[in-house]
Amino acid sequence: VHERFAHDNDLPRFAGWWGHDEGERFQMKKGFKPMPGADGWQLSNVNVIGTAAHLASLQIFEEVGMEVLRTKSLKLTGYLEFIIDELSGGNQLFEIITPRNPEERGAQLCIFFHRNGKLMFDYLVEQGVIGDWREPNVIRIAPAPLYNSFEDVYHFGRLLKEAIEKYSDA
Repeated sequence: VHERFAHDNDLPRFAGWWGHDEGERFQMKKGFKPMPGADGWQLSNVNVIGTAAHLASLQIFEEVGMEVLRTKSLKLTGYLEFIIDELSGGNQLFEIITPRNPEERGAQLCIFFHRNGKLMFDYLVEQGVIGDWREPNVIRIAPAPLYNSFEDVYHFGRLLKEAIEKYSDA
């Protein structure tokens, strides 16, 4: 909660008992008396099952290491970028609109389609690709370095090529 809003008790909020004044929290009085600052915006206890899953995820990231993941991410996304460029037909059919400098982006690449992009996206999804469609005519795709491989990126390229062959003139 931004400090500009943290102390404004008149703002609408989800009023959870964990954000109620500590001194009165268990007195079960009617109404809501928020604790000062961001603490007054708390809702409830943390979901224990969700927290356990989150902890397990964080442990995996810690075990692998962020530097290793970032290095692999740069290589995977660079390989994906190469494949997309090779298939783009000199940007006649589609082009990457994400910044080309790897330091100015994450793993996601946005591909703008000049025609038939939705048909190609639907085909990719039917083949098991997990991506995202955004209007107008953009497929967002991101290899996740923790579990995607270079073979996965190559497989995506093969599927994109099939989609191009099937729908580029549709």
